[in-house]
Amino acid sequence: MRNIRSIYNAPQTHWVGNGFHVSPLFSHMGEDKQTSPFLMFDYAMPMEFSPNAASPRGVGAHPHKGFETVTIAYHGEVAHRDSTGGGGVIAQGDVQWMTAGSGIIHEEFHSEAFSRQGGVFEMAQLWVNLPKAHKNTPPRYQHIPADSIPVVELDNGSGHIRIIAGEYAGRRGPADTFTEMNVWDISLSANHEITLTLPAHHNLMITVRRGTVEFNGRYRAVDTQLASFETESGDINIKALQNNAELLLLSGEPINEPIAAYGPFVMNTRDELVQAVEDFNNGKFGELK
Repeated sequence: MRNIRSIYNAPQTHWVGNGFHVSPLFSHMGEDKQTSPFLMFDYAMPMEFSPNAASPRGVGAHPHKGFETVTIAYHGEVAHRDSTGGGGVIAQGDVQWMTAGSGIIHEEFHSEAFSRQGGVFEMAQLWVNLPKAHKNTPPRYQHIPADSIPVVELDNGSGHIRIIAGEYAGRRGPADTFTEMNVWDISLSANHEITLTLPAHHNLMITVRRGTVEFNGRYRAVDTQLASFETESGDINIKALQNNAELLLLSGEPINEPIAAYGPFVMNTRDELVQAVEDFNNGKFGELK
């Protein structure tokens, strides 16, 4: 079996803007959890928002450069727009895969409909690194609607896997990525289990969004905990205990290059960071129309 390096508790939550109450499950600026090519994972756990149509909650215009942002809307809706003209509403079940590349400015707010109605909001946002050869690729926006994401039903009513990126059981997710990776939503029925084999050269992490699960017949993890696995060959067994479980699996080929990061800029060297700041200050990231 593939060994678990550690199981991490969710860090203390904080607000991003006034619309996203998140726990930073990992970050390239914090403890090394062997997460490459993923740089950061902010998880907005389920939270009830009251109606607020007059002033939608969220984050105003801000820049990014050198990586991609991935937003998965589990409950609620996010309205996005950026300096390339991309944008739209990320509805429940949808995914937004935005390549900042050479530089982009965007904003994210609760959608008009969600702000008017209120309700439960749950979201995951990932930062995905770009290799040096693609740090300055032109920005782009991939809107991935829920009905375009393949769902593989598991045997014996065990649950299903939703493939956002990568491949499982011959089905490929719609996300177009620069490096090899898997991003899967896994739903497991209570008292059922699944055995998975991921590429041995992938870093691998699994977050329990809800439920209690047992990994490899030995390690238990509960809501909001993150399991980090060794980068090695071997199957992993996941069993849902007592209640249904919802998990997010992230695996990917590590990008073995230096990281130089400053806020919303992730490059390879300090000189590149300085240039990124100058480019932003000089208006080279465009503007929101």
